[in-house]
Order: sequence, then structure tokens, then C-alpha cells
Amino acid sequence: MASPTQTLEFQAETRQLLQLVIHSIYSNKDIFLRELISNASDALDKLRLESLTDTGLDADTSDLHITLDIDRDARTLTVRDNGIGMTRDDVVDLIGTIAKSGTASLLAKIKETKDAAAAQSLIGQFGVGFYSAFMVADKVTLRTRRAGSEQGTVWESDGEGTYTIAEAGDLPVGTSVTLHLKPADGEDGLGDYLAAWKVRQIVKQYSDFIRWPIRMAAETAAETAAGDQDGTERPGEPETLNSMKALWARPRSEVTEAEYNEFYQQISHDWQDPAETIHMRAEGTFEYEALLFIPAHAPFDLFSRDTKRGVQLYVKRVFIMDDCDALMPNYLRFVKGVVDAHDLSLNVSREILQHDRQITAVRRRLVKKVLGALKSTRATDTGAYLKLWDQFGRVLKEGLIEDRDNTDALLELVSVASTNDPQEPTALREYVARMKDGQDTIYYLTGENRAMVENSPHMEAFTAKGYEVLILTDPIDEIWTDQIPSFDGHRFQSIAKGQVDLDDDSDGDGSDEAKTEKARREQDFAALLGWLQTTLAEHVKQVRLSTRLTTSAACLVGDAQDLTPTLEKMYRAMGQELPAVKRILELNPTHPLITALRGAHETNADDPALADLAELVHGSALLAEGGDLPDPARFTRLLTDRLTRTL
Repeated sequence: MASPTQTLEFQAETRQLLQLVIHSIYSNKDIFLRELISNASDALDKLRLESLTDTGLDADTSDLHITLDIDRDARTLTVRDNGIGMTRDDVVDLIGTIAKSGTASLLAKIKETKDAAAAQSLIGQFGVGFYSAFMVADKVTLRTRRAGSEQGTVWESDGEGTYTIAEAGDLPVGTSVTLHLKPADGEDGLGDYLAAWKVRQIVKQYSDFIRWPIRMAAETAAETAAGDQDGTERPGEPETLNSMKALWARPRSEVTEAEYNEFYQQISHDWQDPAETIHMRAEGTFEYEALLFIPAHAPFDLFSRDTKRGVQLYVKRVFIMDDCDALMPNYLRFVKGVVDAHDLSLNVSREILQHDRQITAVRRRLVKKVLGALKSTRATDTGAYLKLWDQFGRVLKEGLIEDRDNTDALLELVSVASTNDPQEPTALREYVARMKDGQDTIYYLTGENRAMVENSPHMEAFTAKGYEVLILTDPIDEIWTDQIPSFDGHRFQSIAKGQVDLDDDSDGDGSDEAKTEKARREQDFAALLGWLQTTLAEHVKQVRLSTRLTTSAACLVGDAQDLTPTLEKMYRAMGQELPAVKRILELNPTHPLITALRGAHETNADDPALADLAELVHGSALLAEGGDLPDPARFTRLLTDRLTRTL
């Protein structure tokens, strides 16, 4: 017997999202049918896959299909599939609540965006397209029975805040969604969804590539040929509305750009056209076809921990899995597409794929194709490439750490800011082409933002002598520059690490006279340097004269193999305990403050005020690079006292 009907309330977030979907998000209301057909197709895929893995499942998979039924008298449109179906708990979980872990953030992002297309993209990526049905229907009735279950479920709602749910015992396996349609309204964008031509048009536009047949009862003779000789109405055979032609299986010459774009939008839920399309076929010992797309913009969850990655995997046009991460590395997680392998088993698992030599070979070739397409775009359309880099550059840099096999190819793609141009980023190869005569090092400096890097004391000598410096402001820049030693034979060097000597014979600085002057300064400042190293021993491991400063009094640098302060913070934030890394304090021997400090130390080395000055010099250098003072209150007090004495 059927259970009594229960009336339940939607979650608060679900009610808000329903109203946004119904009234605000979709400007094109025709999209509801695409969403329902996509859900039905997923249900068919799941049933076919489960029937392969569960031999005891009592389900008929001989004619999996989607049916569209129009009832003009009742003003209903029904989307029916004979797929996997749902249990009562599935219905409550999937329909009564939306994106349980992410609804709040979804709502916030939708409210923030001013772009309707972006909002639609957000909706699609959270999988709530089912609710688009309420844009065109006053009431929605869902009937479903899961394969292997005897009990069916009926769910119904008007989208106003509550829904009813009841058990039913006489339902076929699968799901039907019946829309009680609103009247057509051209001004509101509501089409006549009881018209067969309109339904046919929507299916052709949005769902032509669905792999399962989408059938609709043929129009009667009276509808299709008014004024027929005998005037009778003869029901025709069901009409299949979609081509079911796998786009990737067709020769590239036979596929139009519009077809590629439609297919991309179908599999990615992205409303924009892709930036790049890669259509390839491999024959030989392992045959496969691939159709890959590089999006024009990054999805909002690109850096989310729960982001699904990978491309769709088919075997001889039979769907296997949606996000096959074995075919695409994590740093290319933005790539969408399909790979159809001819020689894999239908019941292949993710675990098997991870260790399959043929899949590994396919992955290597796909990665090279994607990186090659990006390199080609860079060579032919720099503007378009820089837009792509702006969207995906941060994740591509992850590949410099993860994918040592393609390090050289990825370095060719890197585009970063530099002191050469305040607006346009530069490629590493362009930097190398501009290097000064005799320069064999690629100089860079990391920091939180461009302004902080450009105003860093470490930049002074490089600016004065006309050396170009790369400005790296992504957190990941700290990691890859620490792990990759060189590009095209030119060593990477942070100008905030190690010794920097820009002296050369071309401007006279490398003369014997200059060397003599340098030695004299070292001797003149030896006493001060030794005293400062003792006084600041808790904070620094060495005090030395600087060759990188021209206007600042002091700066802090690290040894060539030291962790940078930013990298140190990152590791600690990840829970890794590290010993404190002491830095090197460099002094500008020509700065008035340093020369005055040397004079005061020579006059009275025991003056207690000198120790306070030493702390101020060290604290100022720390602040100049964006560091954190160990004791801000003490630094402020020392600075205030020193300023007071000058008045």
C-alpha cells in the first residue's frame, strides 16, 4: 500500500535559490528542457554502468531512451527516462535540498555577480538545473522508482516553499518529470512548450549530442497535414529528435565551429564559447579519439578542494565516467572534453586506470597537445594568450612543481610582470633576449604585490644599473622558483638572496681602484659590523656591507639556500614546524645613517643608545620588505623616544 502523503518544507537556502532560479537567473527560459534532458541522460548512464557492475540488478537496458510527452488538454509536458531512478531518500536528499555543502556560498556568489551569463554558469555548476522547470511550470510532479526497488516515490511542488512526497507501488523503473505549464507569454520569454515544433527546436539546439535517443510521439496527420484527403487523424511512429552522432568520432573537416561550441557548452555548463578546441585521433596499438576544450574563463571553483577534474571517458562511445582524472593532471583541471578509447574494458575502474600503461601514454600525449595549443596561441595571438594566462596562469605554474617531464614546455608558457614594462607581462624567452651583455642570470623578486616589490630596497642597485627584474607576486612563485634552477641555461636568482655583485668593467666599477675602495670600506666598518652582529645575534646570523643598496640604509637578505619569509609562513600555515630562519642584515656604507652610526660607535661603543639604534635599523629593514616585527610595541616606543630627542 502507498504511504500517506507528507508535506515538507524546503531548506531556507533552497527556497532562496528557487526564487533566484525562477525570477532572476535564466534569461532564456528554453533552457529548462536542456537541464531536464541532461538529468535524464545521466540517469540512463548510471543504470547502464550499474547493470555492468551489478549482475544481480533486475533492469532492462535493451532500449534505454528519453521520452517527451505533450498533453495539450492537460497543458503538461513530461520528460521520462527508463534510467536508474531514485529511492525516497534520494528524492529528499537530491530534490529537497540543494548542493548541501555549497548552497550558501553559491547564493553569495550569485548575489555578487552582475553578469547574467556568469550567474547561469554558477547555477549549472552546482547541479540545480532541475529547478529551472519552475520558470515555465506552476507545478512540477516527479514520479520515480529505482532499479532493484519495488517501491516508487511521487514528489510534487509548486516551488513556493513546500513539497509533498508519497510512496507509490505501481511505477516503472526510471523517472518522469511532469510540468504543469504556465500559459505562453512572449513578453516574459515563455514559449509555447506544448507545440511540437518548439520542443523539437530546443532539443536540436541544446541536446542533439545526447547519446541516448530522445523520442517524441509524432504529430497526428491532422496536425502535420491539415486538409488531408480523408480528414482522419493517424498517430505516427515515435520520432527521434536528436542525432546521437558522437562529435569526436566525426572528421574535423565535417564539424563546424558552432557544433564544437554547442558540444562544449553541453559538457561544461559554460555559456561562453571555448578559447581553444583540440580534436585528435590516435591509431595503432591503442586507438582513441579526443575532443578537448580550453575554456575562455576560469570556473569560480578552480582552486576549491572539492573541484572535480578530468575529462569524460568513453569506450567505443559507451560512457564510463565523468571526471577521469587519470587522463589529465591536476594543473590542467580546467580542460574540458571527451576521450573515447577503443581498447579498454567497459568495467574499467579508476584504480585500474591509475596504473594502466596505455592510459598513461594517452595522458602524456593529451598534455603535450594542450601545452602545444597554448604555445601556438602565444605565438599567433599574444593578446588572446595573455587573457588565457590571466585566467589559468596560477594553475599552470602548479605544473612546474608537479610535472617535471614538461618543465621546459611550461616555462615557455610563463608570463610574469617585470620592471621592463609597467603594464605588459613578459615571457622568460623575451627576458633572456633583453639581458645585458655578460649577464647570465635571470633576476627575480617575490612579494605580495607589484608596488611592494618595486619599492623594495633590494631593487635599488638593479634599477640604478638598468637590470631587468621579474616581479613575482603569486604565492606559488615562491615554490617553483625554489625548485627549478634555470631556464634555457640561465640560472634563476632571487635578488633578496645570497651575494649580489653587479660591478663590471664596462662602467669602471670592476677596476683595481674600485676593488681597493671596497677593501678599505670593509676595514673601516669592521668594528661596527662585528658589534652589530653581537647586538642583533638573536635576530640575524650575519651583518655585512651591501652592494645592492643605493638609497636605503639597510635591508635583510637570505642565504642562497634559505627559505624566504613568505615560504616559511606558508609551511607553518600548513602545520609544518620549522626552525626560525635567521636572515643577513646588509648595510649601505654610503647612507648618512650608517656612516653616523659608525662614527658614534667609534666615539663611544658603550653608549646604551646605540643598541636601540641597532634595533631600529633592523626593524626598519624588516618593515621595508613587508615583514612582521617581533615586538611592534617595543619598536614603536624606541622610535618615539628617538624622534622626541630630535625636537
